[in-house]
Amino acid sequence: MGEPLRLEVRGISKSFPGVKALDKINLKVRPGTVHALMGENGAGKSTLMKCLFGIYKMDEGEVFIDGEKVNIQNPDEALHKGLAMVHQELQPIPERSIGENMYLGRYPMKGVGPFHMVDHKKMYEEAEKWLRDVKMTFDPRAKLGTLSIGQMQSVEIAKAVSQNAKIVILDEPTSSLTDNEVDALFGIMRDLKARGVSMIYISHKMAEIRQIADDITIMRDGTYVGSWEIKDISDNEIVKQMVGRELSNVYPPKADCMTDEVVLKVENLTSINPHSFRHCGFELHRGEILGFGGLVGAQRTELMEAIFGMRHISEGTVTVLGKEVKIERPNDAINDSIGMITEDRRGTGILGCLSIEDNVAISSYRNYVDGGVMINQKKVDAVVKENIAKLSIKTPSSKTLIQSLSGGNQQKVIIARWLANNPDILIMDEPTRGIDVGAKYEIYQIMIDLVKQGKSIIMISSEMPELIGMSNRIIVMCNGSITGQLGAEEATQEKIMTFATKFALGEEAEETDDSTEKEMK
Repeated sequence: MGEPLRLEVRGISKSFPGVKALDKINLKVRPGTVHALMGENGAGKSTLMKCLFGIYKMDEGEVFIDGEKVNIQNPDEALHKGLAMVHQELQPIPERSIGENMYLGRYPMKGVGPFHMVDHKKMYEEAEKWLRDVKMTFDPRAKLGTLSIGQMQSVEIAKAVSQNAKIVILDEPTSSLTDNEVDALFGIMRDLKARGVSMIYISHKMAEIRQIADDITIMRDGTYVGSWEIKDISDNEIVKQMVGRELSNVYPPKADCMTDEVVLKVENLTSINPHSFRHCGFELHRGEILGFGGLVGAQRTELMEAIFGMRHISEGTVTVLGKEVKIERPNDAINDSIGMITEDRRGTGILGCLSIEDNVAISSYRNYVDGGVMINQKKVDAVVKENIAKLSIKTPSSKTLIQSLSGGNQQKVIIARWLANNPDILIMDEPTRGIDVGAKYEIYQIMIDLVKQGKSIIMISSEMPELIGMSNRIIVMCNGSITGQLGAEEATQEKIMTFATKFALGEEAEETDDSTEKEMK
């Protein structure tokens, strides 16, 4: 790719107990470019960036910034060398101001007699300047918690710019963003490129890589595969280099095992929150994958959380396996053979301070109690081991803390939790978000295998190709109402979008209840 180089990494290796995470990795980043870093979950991308940023101490290797060898021992040293990082999982302090979050750990100080105090006036003036610099008009005195995830992401970038960063690492920055927020982020990135700032961009989304990246480096199983200019490598070749094999089909063949038996019937379900879902009804059949589509704010997640007992309803009924049930909390849903993989893996999915074993077994410990008193650890170990193997979870031990795994492997652990519990109905909210193409296919195959066993799945997805590729039927929501249903054979992205925007122009959902019911039939 030629000289000069803004950043060069030579032969970085890093081991953890029982696993070699990085094995002699190389990376070359040109000034004023976006360099995509791709690989399957567990390939070592985030580990490499944490070594570069001083969070982990590398076992061997060298790092050069603008041709000068640097020895970065901690994140503070990285910042002083002009290297900033926007982490995949933001860790904001929502109750503090935007300015305080931007200057955390480096507040400007002023002397007041013998004392030193934070110079809030200077901090907010500087924060406002840097926010304007990335075209953000937020009040730096406003609480950070009042912003959306995408806006918080922009604040993190403003923070990086305020530290005069020459290199900014963005780890899966769009995993929780809307399309408009992604466009805004890319606008900021193009502006930074024009100023000569280099960015390392970790993502699994091929379309984004094509849109924003100049160069690409691919990793596989902790090793360096190669680097290319993005114009010189095709999407199929990227996938092949990532997974080490050809992927002939994005989705497995659909299972033709849907029956007439209704395992879940929802009637007139209405949230206690007047701004959420209302008058929703649908049926789920045995052996079916029922997709739920809609735009951000359609209330799909809220509806499913109510069915699982995480939200309260004002009216409506839920019938499971022919019996009307009253679900007031998740434990009720679990007892009624319903499981749920939540959208927010970090916030409501994993228990980060516990082991993989505990995360897998936590919803099914009651199945392994002897005499109503003692947990049969041998049985627990067996079911955990079986499900770790079944899902090909990459880990040295079931005792490993789940927070040390990649995002994709954490998602597999959550799926293993419900496989261990063996529910008849499994709700999967954005099950492949932040997961690479190889791991996605594995999860799709697991879903197909489950419905072949007679299980039933509700899948919420914001990716329309995924809805069409995996679902037997698709139900679409808009502004808290079900607006239509499509069979797999008739579903297109255009039809889904038509239903997804049905009430977006201000139509009143209540006035269309009759037509919606007809569409659902």
